[in-house]
Amino acid sequence: MSQLKALLTDLYQLTMLYGYWLAGRHEEEASFDLFFRKHPFGGEFTIFAGLEDVITYLEAFKFDDDDIAYLKSVMPHWRPEFFDWLKKLDCSNLRVDAIDEGKLVFPSVPLLRASGHLGIAQLVETAFLYMVNFPSLITTQAARLRLAAGFDKECLEFGIRRAQDAMRASKYAYMGGFDGTSNVLAGQRYGIKVRGTHAHSWVMSFTSLAQLPNRMMPDAKGEIRDFVESVEYFRAIYAGEGQQTNSGELAAFTQYAMAYPDTFLALVDTYDTLKSGAPNFSFVARALNSFGYKALGVRLDSGDLAYLSTRIREVFDQVPCLAGCKIVASNDLDEGKLLSFKTQKHAIDAYGIGTALVTCADQPALGGVYKLSKINGDPRMKFSQVPEKNTIPGVKIPYRLYGHDGKPIIDLMTGEEESSPQIGEKTHCRHPFNPSKRAIVVPTSVEPLHRCAWNGSRIRPSASLADRRELVISQLQGMPEDMSRTENPRPYKVAVSEKLYQEIQTLRDTEVPVEILS
Repeated sequence: MSQLKALLTDLYQLTMLYGYWLAGRHEEEASFDLFFRKHPFGGEFTIFAGLEDVITYLEAFKFDDDDIAYLKSVMPHWRPEFFDWLKKLDCSNLRVDAIDEGKLVFPSVPLLRASGHLGIAQLVETAFLYMVNFPSLITTQAARLRLAAGFDKECLEFGIRRAQDAMRASKYAYMGGFDGTSNVLAGQRYGIKVRGTHAHSWVMSFTSLAQLPNRMMPDAKGEIRDFVESVEYFRAIYAGEGQQTNSGELAAFTQYAMAYPDTFLALVDTYDTLKSGAPNFSFVARALNSFGYKALGVRLDSGDLAYLSTRIREVFDQVPCLAGCKIVASNDLDEGKLLSFKTQKHAIDAYGIGTALVTCADQPALGGVYKLSKINGDPRMKFSQVPEKNTIPGVKIPYRLYGHDGKPIIDLMTGEEESSPQIGEKTHCRHPFNPSKRAIVVPTSVEPLHRCAWNGSRIRPSASLADRRELVISQLQGMPEDMSRTENPRPYKVAVSEKLYQEIQTLRDTEVPVEILS
């Protein structure tokens, strides 16, 4: 995230900062919560991502000379002393408590809390939201696609050409459970396996085997032999009577196999999948086998993918050297299509998913917000005629309470001065804004959700991207089916303690004007 600078912010953060500084309020103590109000994609779970980027941003936070010069040109009326103060500003007075990255999270529960001087705690709002909203959205989308595909299938991210933010899309798709990416820079930077084959243009660029400049290649033992002759031999033997496969396609597959004999995977739908692509692949794969190599498989990028995959699998199963070859499907796959494959007979082993994943086409934004919750020791609350837009005041300590089956029952927020819920003891849980919704929970396990991630400097080493991915997958595999299903998923409960509930009511009575009727 080295490209992130202190100037990555909305102008109003800076105009407020100048106003706080001018009023002498910039060093007052304040706390802000970053949370979201509604799960994306019509679901009932979200995965928190972006915390490591937040901490990396705080480590690098600084206004350099060029930044100050630009701000002077934009806001020439600001006092010179403010620019001097701004140049020295850092995040040494800021503390960030957060849920672990990769955890399942739910509406209203703060993903992170920023506490410290009012000026800096306000200023980082835009950058924090930038670094949490999109990563959490992509990670959640990837997790939903992983659930739809099933854990026995390989999922590959192919979205670099369509993504609005390709590097972060690749990174967080992997964190959300994908196995690899076509994005080579993401592979280098994040240690993600890179995957890919050739395009239709490769196939279309060849017209015949006579085009190939070199017929010879070493077999698995190192002996130089005529590979083209072997391909022609197997075509002569196994081509059906009257079968005319496309010669250019056969040449393209042959040349590609000579370049990648250990990982040969062919795109077979350029001309006709069953009449040309699959047979041509089989001729080349048999030739590779005779040279001591094993073909990897085929990719389908158009047509009835379920039907085509079963037809191709029938061919593979009849040929010993083709047994085990993979069938990869692509072509604008989304969650609905993956779920439909589960209701059909198909033989697809892996999915290449691009646009629907990296653009989050069904919901292009998470909608996370960053709200003031406490200032100078006083809890603050935003009220709205829309209950979902009310905020929960004060510094909140969130816990996850587990039941006898080891699964989470409820996320509970308490005030910072309250004692934590205790195992085996009755815990009163209230909906923050609906007095009729309440419950008593007797937890068998209590998990504090917030840990300090930053207190003037990084507090603990971050988990690796691979470890965060493993956390996501383990939670997905243990998630109740009724919470992850796409039709009428069960909402997970989020509550506040009895004491915090009463504080909300007191603030409401104090802050909201009373209507006078006459």
